[in-house]
Amino acid sequence: MLSKTTAEKALAKALVTGGDFAEIFYEDTRANSMQMMDGVLDSAVTSRDHGAGVRVFSGTNSVYVYTNDTSESGLVDAADKAAQAVGAVSGDTRVALHESLAQNAHPIAMIPSDVSGKRKVKRVRQAYTAAKEFDAVISQVRVGLIDTDRLVTIANSEGLYIGDRRVYTRLSVSAVASENGENQTGFEGPGAMMGFEIFDSRVDVEACAKSAAQIALTMLRAPVCPAGVMPVVIDGGFGGVIFHEACGHSLEATSVAKQNSEFCGKLGMRVAGECVTAIDDGTLPNEWGSLNIDDEGMATGRLTLIERGILKNYMIDRMGARRMGMSPTGSARRQNYTYAPTSRMRNTFIAAGKDDERRMIRTMGDGLYAKRMGGGSVNPVTGEFNFAVMEGYLVKDGKIAGPVRGATLVGKGSEVLLRIDKVGREMTMAQGMCGSASGSVPTNVGQPMIRVTQLTVGGR
Repeated sequence: MLSKTTAEKALAKALVTGGDFAEIFYEDTRANSMQMMDGVLDSAVTSRDHGAGVRVFSGTNSVYVYTNDTSESGLVDAADKAAQAVGAVSGDTRVALHESLAQNAHPIAMIPSDVSGKRKVKRVRQAYTAAKEFDAVISQVRVGLIDTDRLVTIANSEGLYIGDRRVYTRLSVSAVASENGENQTGFEGPGAMMGFEIFDSRVDVEACAKSAAQIALTMLRAPVCPAGVMPVVIDGGFGGVIFHEACGHSLEATSVAKQNSEFCGKLGMRVAGECVTAIDDGTLPNEWGSLNIDDEGMATGRLTLIERGILKNYMIDRMGARRMGMSPTGSARRQNYTYAPTSRMRNTFIAAGKDDERRMIRTMGDGLYAKRMGGGSVNPVTGEFNFAVMEGYLVKDGKIAGPVRGATLVGKGSEVLLRIDKVGREMTMAQGMCGSASGSVPTNVGQPMIRVTQLTVGGR
């Protein structure tokens, strides 16, 4: 644990060369992971990350130094190195910290480290068996289980001294279907800010595994998707990855503060159809992207990004706030102590609308129904994206004609937002790991079923 006295000494040292703000981020994280492939547990790893980072601001410039020596001398030395990078010694400083308590909105019933490896292996094998026995064409199954228990303490020169505990558990199932030289993959990866109780209250292991196998089987025997410009209905859950990648990153101060976003200067302007409201919420109980406090120690909150098509807010960290002349929004995140924080998404989703999902497809004419999305690539400056459809269906005259494989969705985030004309009534979320300047962090993506009036579909 980071003592208050040690933190005060290190913060004071960090400011001796004239910096106007200093911060310490301390963490002690224990993680476990195991993986089963071909019915064999081929890895089981326990790890520990322990260290701290010292950050110093001077106006809109910052210096970040990290160390795994968290003794008083180690932290003071790291703070001294950060201070030296700022300027020459200007005099002694003092910092007084005032302890505060983070309100825990995410109770944990079963700490993963208290659960035996035998119980964990049983869940992994249960998933493996359910996927492998789903159909004879399932040629390979890979199941992973990860859990992390992260203790953090954040202190800064404004007097903040606060701690938090973050526990995450996630199952992943990848199934490969093979026939006549063809291979197709299905994937499911549910997770939550929960302990091992996730398997009693939130994740049905067998259903998850069978879903991954079903996707692989369906796509294996599907014809190749035809290419063209057409209406596209995108289902809920991981369908929200398009908003996350093509629009969400462009609403982070990481991009906006440097004028590297297509949404710069557009607050109060229409950027989406009136049926679109988009939210980033870190308060949702036990969700994968939730937090009690962000990685700068600010209480997390619910942030409306777009309201009925009008751009309302950006996601802003402390440095972004300085550069933009705005207030931080509790959106600062980092992978671990080796990264300085920056603005990041948490649970980001398009809110539920009022449209009937069945009618949405019935009135679309000819097009594509993207039931499950896969990975893709995005240029955050322009918003241009290219995403694979993991599970897709061709629609003919408002009726689902059959599955198609190899479909991709190509477009530009700002244009897609304006072309959404229908938003369904039931919002669901899915879990992923989001990479950016401050490393990889757990995030939820989500949306109801939505309809885009016109989108380029890549295929054959």
